[in-house]
Amino acid sequence: MEIDVQTLIFEFIGGLGIFLLGIKYMGDGLQKSAGDRLREILDRFTSNPFLGVLAGIVVTILIQSSSGTTVLTVGLVSAGFMTLRQAIGVIMGANIGTTVTAFIIGIDVGAYSLPILAIGALMIFFFKHQKVTAIGQVVFGFGSLFYGLELMSSGMKPLRSLEAFQELTLSMSEHSVLGVVIGVLFTVIVQSSSATIGILQGLYSEGAIRLDAALPVLFGDNIGTTITAIIASLGATVAARRAAAVHVIFNLVGTTVFLLLLHPFTQYVMFLQEKLMLNAEMTIAFAHGSFNILNTIVQFPFIGLLAWMVTKLVPGKDTTIEYKPKHLDPIFIQQSSALALDQAKAEIVRMGEYAYQGMEETSLYLSTNQTKHAEMALQIEGALNSLDRSITDYLIDISGGSLSEFESAKHTVLMDTVRDIERIGDHFENVVELIDYKISNKVVITDRAQEDLNNMFDLTMSTVKQAIKALDTGNREEALAVVQKEDQIDKMERSYRKKHIIRMNEGDCSVSAGIVFVDIISNLERIGDHAVNIAEAVLEDH
Repeated sequence: MEIDVQTLIFEFIGGLGIFLLGIKYMGDGLQKSAGDRLREILDRFTSNPFLGVLAGIVVTILIQSSSGTTVLTVGLVSAGFMTLRQAIGVIMGANIGTTVTAFIIGIDVGAYSLPILAIGALMIFFFKHQKVTAIGQVVFGFGSLFYGLELMSSGMKPLRSLEAFQELTLSMSEHSVLGVVIGVLFTVIVQSSSATIGILQGLYSEGAIRLDAALPVLFGDNIGTTITAIIASLGATVAARRAAAVHVIFNLVGTTVFLLLLHPFTQYVMFLQEKLMLNAEMTIAFAHGSFNILNTIVQFPFIGLLAWMVTKLVPGKDTTIEYKPKHLDPIFIQQSSALALDQAKAEIVRMGEYAYQGMEETSLYLSTNQTKHAEMALQIEGALNSLDRSITDYLIDISGGSLSEFESAKHTVLMDTVRDIERIGDHFENVVELIDYKISNKVVITDRAQEDLNNMFDLTMSTVKQAIKALDTGNREEALAVVQKEDQIDKMERSYRKKHIIRMNEGDCSVSAGIVFVDIISNLERIGDHAVNIAEAVLEDH
């Protein structure tokens, strides 16, 4: 029998492309319709590891990607929203959630993939309502997923009669480790375990591969899927690297255990197939689901051990940013509003120190162009917003009690100060975005302009630092020095603006570089204004 190799390859790679696009579209659509709730789900339901597993399952089903959930979790761990132990639960749950795609594939909707695609496209193009287009995206993704699978399996049909392929599957049945390696490699290349499983389901239903050869491939793709988390954690915080390491260890251990139990596991899957009268695709889906659920059950009691192990494997100090407030204990509000105000002040000083740290990271991003500094700055900005909400709520609770005149004045000062520090965060976030723009549009800033920016950054940073110190100690001299420094910042901004216009007129500097430069210095000048507001509040307080 003559095999048309070109058609085989084209249908396979085309189908794979459409399948991956479908998964991405489904995930994006679900994410849009679920909105920011994903982070909330992860944050709220991870108080203990068991709830973490459930949160991991839910979020993975919503974004259709276990690596996506792991990457989100890695972000939350490095932001101090979640401890490593909680993250381990989520990662285990993500592995179970990812099996849902295989079950969806098992429902034989292939024949209707094209009309489903059409309905999705109609919803995307003919409705202006955001919710409807988001659901349209999910439907379109769903259709593409099946259409891609149909194409892939028709491409794979002739493989059964191919001598070389038969030999490969035979040796895979005999040497299960070979199957694992193939699963790992393929998933690493395609970056989606669902795609590997989809192909496996296709091969199995075409009768091109035996069950005992298919199962090790299935175990292997669970290891391959961890590569995304590893890539996401490179250059990230220590905590993020640990979360990625957990993902790898969890799947390696699971695969090793199940390879040793391959024979009984194959018997179990065949038993399920017979009793539940499963079609070929569903058989693989059940095998995949069982593997991940059993793996989680087996390793769940060892979460503490896993956490200890990765802490040893990935050494280093945890540099997490604490999003959660440290000093705001509601018990003080009942006891004494003066004490509660002191607690709020201590938290605001901590928030101010973060604001300074965020500026430092922004300044480093400007001079090095390294994205890790930008990510850190944006994380700090997130922490500032979170602390702003917590502190403001706490201060509102304090004002519910009876305050003396002195306390009332202090209360007003603290309310204003929180807002000023939060605004500093907004401004350095603007600067980070300007640097992003500069990098992505290859805008060249001249050495003289860069020097001016560095000078202004240094002055603004030291002003912010001194303002926070004045707030902490209530020192008038410090506060007065801030007011003088802010005057210098204003003068500096005016003179740099002039110098800059001269550079542009002389043609040393492009217009886009000009816009970036002027916007950065005006943001810095605004940060200076907020620093002075803090200092003036200290002066009024005395």
